[in-house]
Amino acid sequence: MNTFNVAETYESNVFNDKVMKERLPRDVYESLAGSIRRKSAIDPSIAGVVANTMMEWALEKGATHYTHWFQPMTGHTAEKHEAFVNFRGDRELVLEFSGKELVRGEPDASSFPTGGVRETYEARGYTAWDPTSPAFVKGTVLYIPTAFCSYGGEALDKKTPLLRSLQALDKQGRRILKLFGEPEDTVIAIDCGAEQEYFLIDESVYNARPDLIYSGRTLFGSAPPKGQDLDDHYFGVIKPRVLEFMQDLDETLWSLGIASKTRHNEVAPAQHELAPIYEPANRASDHNQLIMETLKSIAPRHGLVCLTNEKPFAGVNGSGKHCNWSLSTTSGENLLDPGKTPSHNTRFLLFLTAVIKAVDLHQDLLRLSVATAQNDHRLGESEAPPAIVSIFLGEELTEVLESIKAGVDRKSKERVSMDIGVVILPQFLKDTTDRNRTSPFAFTGNKFEFRMVGSSLSISGPLFVLNTIVADVLMEFADRLEKAADFHAETAAIVRETILAHERIIFNGNNYSDEWIKEAERRGLLNLRKTPEALAYLTKPENIALFARHEVLSPMEVESRTEVLLEDYVKTLRIEALSMLEIAKRNIVPAVLKCEEDVARTRLSKTAVSDTLGHRLEDALLGKLAELADALTERIDALETAFENAPEGGGTMELACYFGDEAIAAMTALRETVDALELIVDARFWPLPSYGEILYSVK
Repeated sequence: MNTFNVAETYESNVFNDKVMKERLPRDVYESLAGSIRRKSAIDPSIAGVVANTMMEWALEKGATHYTHWFQPMTGHTAEKHEAFVNFRGDRELVLEFSGKELVRGEPDASSFPTGGVRETYEARGYTAWDPTSPAFVKGTVLYIPTAFCSYGGEALDKKTPLLRSLQALDKQGRRILKLFGEPEDTVIAIDCGAEQEYFLIDESVYNARPDLIYSGRTLFGSAPPKGQDLDDHYFGVIKPRVLEFMQDLDETLWSLGIASKTRHNEVAPAQHELAPIYEPANRASDHNQLIMETLKSIAPRHGLVCLTNEKPFAGVNGSGKHCNWSLSTTSGENLLDPGKTPSHNTRFLLFLTAVIKAVDLHQDLLRLSVATAQNDHRLGESEAPPAIVSIFLGEELTEVLESIKAGVDRKSKERVSMDIGVVILPQFLKDTTDRNRTSPFAFTGNKFEFRMVGSSLSISGPLFVLNTIVADVLMEFADRLEKAADFHAETAAIVRETILAHERIIFNGNNYSDEWIKEAERRGLLNLRKTPEALAYLTKPENIALFARHEVLSPMEVESRTEVLLEDYVKTLRIEALSMLEIAKRNIVPAVLKCEEDVARTRLSKTAVSDTLGHRLEDALLGKLAELADALTERIDALETAFENAPEGGGTMELACYFGDEAIAAMTALRETVDALELIVDARFWPLPSYGEILYSVK
């Protein structure tokens, strides 16, 4: 295993503040750094100097090209490489990178999803340099994080709405902080840390599973004799091959400025988790995209394949991406830190209740921000929160809110010391906000953890929704407080009113239980199980108005994103249905026929030897094979029929609802038959590696 110096490796390939300070002229550095710090416009006159300095630094790192790195609505990243080379005069080769090339790019936008924002023939799009996320070198390319928009300025990417939402939340949060006496130049930072779950499987079994290759998840597969039953994989000893992969991964991530902190085995066999250190939300979003790309690019070096699909194996824990979110000031004060006496921390209570109100009012938006065909398979399963949004606060904060609601002063309790009962073991204080692992939106000490986010999703979507809904409530609070004759009395009134009006969203119990589903319905909480029914809420007039009010998304952009997300849902299910049909007809059917033939031949051989030889086993097996073979034929036909009968011309929502009902039902039925056949068809004939072979392939 390679060893390396962590301090020397960290950010070694990043054009960070330290590099800029060392290399840029002082006045240029102060102008650029000041704009980044204040979130103000960059002085155009410094772009040329910054670009040339960036190029010289990148050349020293071995770069030959640069790219405007952006995040189209595919959920992945995009890049077009341009060489630094140019010619002057009589074909004299020069290396140059201008300020114009740094600030703006013009990629062909014709093939990216737009949801009707522009016609396909209007190919031009623009990428715009995002100086708040530093450039970096990967391989021989200088990567410059950028936003991506259409010729008319509409957002075509994941980053732009996130940047707008950060701006909106900062604006409204500052109004609140000003009333609490904070300086005018105080800036609110929205911080995030996205934990990433993933599976590692052997490359050989991956290549033998067409469903994994086409769709990223197994469309067939019966449960292995041993799954995660014994919980022996969770936090278990990391296998040497996996550990080598993780070491390689960390070295690469650290060089890119991604502070990978925690690594461990997750609950399911072959499942693992990576958790980075908290950082500003925009960088966290960019870094999470890099994490997913790096996971997939490094795995083959070790003969592995990384799966980030939310539910690659039925009946086995899926993978999420717990998105930790908080707010802080310029001076580093965490606005969601309750302090030692949360009941008397007025500023904390105001921001806390703003989040509570935002989550209750906009359950629909939070749910749809994580809605995909893949995540629908995960939400509501035994390892993931349900599709019902609720907030976990923990014992202490719940008691604080109860006392405020009742209008009585709560006496602070002494922290409980944990005594494990062994004298030599140290005692420590019990965490009063101990996490409820079943909650979709849990308060965890000084931040919220949004646990519904799927493992393959860009976190930009959930973040810009969360930022916007909280900004909207803070704006409402600020409007009231700025007009109040008695600021403190009005603050107390807002906090109490909010608790009384929105306490239904708070639930500290078991989100997995059937009782909670019934209780949530009684409370009037939404339970949007499928992506189409969730996405229908995005274009509600009040939601369109919300995003327009804070200039996060225009009405056209809301409509286009709805269309893109619905198209993605339909395309995902279409690919899965076609993959199932191909595998069933080309692989499963021949295997079943071979097995039937083999059993029938054995039965005939016995009869040829002697009429007295028993053949009950062969008869029973042939009967079962024939029964399931007939069902297989029927269910292949049913899926083909469902696919062929998909509505035409009725709009993407109608098509998505159809696929979500008819196609999924036919796919589920076909899978049940194939999985039953897997258990009785001779292993010599079965064409696909089993779950056991896949999940335990890495030694």
